[in-house]
Amino acid sequence: MNNDYHYIIHNNGDVSKKDQALAKELFPVSVAREARKFHRQIPGYKMTPLEALPNLAHMIGVGGIYIKDEAQRLELNSFKVMGGSFAIYRFMKKLLGMEDQELSFEYLVSKECHDKVGDITFCSATDGNHGRGLAWAAKMLGHKCQIYVHSETSQARIDAIKKYGATVTVVDGNYDDAVRRAAKDAEENGWYVVSDTSWDGYTEIPTWIMQGYTSMLLECQEQFAGMGIQKPTHVFVQAGVGALAGAVVGFYTALFPENPPLFVIVEPDKAPCVYESIKAGDGKCHSVKGDLDTIMAGLACGDPSPLAFKILNGNGDVFMEVPDYIAARGMRILSCPLKGDPFIISGESGAVPLGALYSLMTENTDEELKNALGLNEDSLVFMINTEGNTDPKHFRRIIWDGQDPVPREYRTRR
Repeated sequence: MNNDYHYIIHNNGDVSKKDQALAKELFPVSVAREARKFHRQIPGYKMTPLEALPNLAHMIGVGGIYIKDEAQRLELNSFKVMGGSFAIYRFMKKLLGMEDQELSFEYLVSKECHDKVGDITFCSATDGNHGRGLAWAAKMLGHKCQIYVHSETSQARIDAIKKYGATVTVVDGNYDDAVRRAAKDAEENGWYVVSDTSWDGYTEIPTWIMQGYTSMLLECQEQFAGMGIQKPTHVFVQAGVGALAGAVVGFYTALFPENPPLFVIVEPDKAPCVYESIKAGDGKCHSVKGDLDTIMAGLACGDPSPLAFKILNGNGDVFMEVPDYIAARGMRILSCPLKGDPFIISGESGAVPLGALYSLMTENTDEELKNALGLNEDSLVFMINTEGNTDPKHFRRIIWDGQDPVPREYRTRR
């Protein structure tokens, strides 16, 4: 048994134990269709691939592994723009007093629209991907963007944000310190915060961001249908503040309430804020303090989003915290696939679900966890590669130089 990762069996696939009300309220398929209709109007939009890895699936003993490759999303190397752009779309509808109308992308970039709303500055904290997507969307619509990053953010990620005209402010501390500073400065300057994490009095925009993510899940369901698959049996999804995980769990819970997939939420063990909140068992969010110095920069969050956590607490089945080498292993598996499987470029945060699945299936996994997961040759496992190579220097250290190696006792033996 690998003692380097820890798990909590929560709802264990038992629908009778789950609280589906919020998922059904926030994630009806009609909202996903609205988001998809908006995203289709964005110049350069196309569906990202849903890649099957049949040979790896056979090797580890599951029926199928399917990875949505968001490294190919527009020019942004990440899924995050799906949430930020839809949130801006909904925000603009509200600002214009046109919430009951459909607005075209063409109208949002028009002089008429700009004259009505005036100059707007959008603001957010980020570890990189959300900020880049927000900066891109703001630039497309002719507005300004202020992005806050923490002091450990790589220069490559900062430069990628600045590329789209945003002003970037580096904040001493971690991601959560950047979130607080962004909210403070936005209030003082009349900017509009577009954050994927919620807090008291701030839930509308985080809801829109999570709903924007479901556009790619609707893509997935169309792609699954083309493969003759109704739905995955298992979903492995990574969590930072929990917005993506909440959207994925919420979407599939609302779409298949009687028989949803089994949801496994994976976090870095150096920033396991959702895991620790589940572990507390009181239904409340709990913070993780410290530097949060995981290689999974996009998941290095100490405060869970209360909105997302409510969905995850009500519907998540298994929660895991894993060491950095699990993510690094996932990156290397994807960059050096078995013959016949696709080559996928994945960053640290994108690869951790696959790293977790591989470790669970190839190591002497605890019997209790094995029984809870129920993974076998009939299992169809879905996950999202949330990012590509967003930090080239660090990517090379992991792939070329073998940074964060798997301990000898857990190395592949098949």
